[in-house]
Formats: sequence, C-alpha cells, structure tokens
Amino acid sequence: MNIREMQKQAYNNKVKKGFNIDNIEKEFCFMYKEVAEAYEAYYRKKEDLGEELADIAIYLMGLSEILGIDLQSEIEAKIEKNKKRVYKVDNGVATRISEN
Repeated sequence: MNIREMQKQAYNNKVKKGFNIDNIEKEFCFMYKEVAEAYEAYYRKKEDLGEELADIAIYLMGLSEILGIDLQSEIEAKIEKNKKRVYKVDNGVATRISEN
C-alpha cells in the first residue's frame, strides 16, 4: 500500500467512526498530542513507541486528505529538494547555506 492509499484509508476511518474531519485546528492539536505521546514513550523507553509514531503518521495522512494534499507527492518532492541543499555544521548545529 502506498501513502496515497493510506491517506484515503485514514480519512475514511475518520468518517466511518464519526471523528473530526472539518476542524483543522483541532486536527493539528490532536497531532501535537500524538507527538507528545511519542516523545514520552521514547523518553520513558516504553515499548509502544512505534505505535505512537504510527499514530502521528495516521493523523498526518488524515489531515492531508482533509486538506486535499497529496502527501506522497509532497514527500517525494521535499526529499529531492533536501538532496540539493547544502549545510554547514558548526558545534552540532546544521545551518543551510544554499539551495543549489
């Protein structure tokens, strides 16, 4: 299954279960909560870190579908863009110096 298909499934599950599909701000808050849960799982070395990361991805895919964004195409384009960027690392901090 590709990201486009998963995106549609995440959205369809929201519709089927009666979850939010029209309050974008609320979706960002829910996704933020999932990021916090993933961090807590990482920090506390809990076994459900992978599941928490999956929750973030599912929220992101659902939100992308709500907004009409083809997340797979956006990710592919961003990966290509990042390949061309040049960074300078100073004291462990990477700073972009060109887009090439």
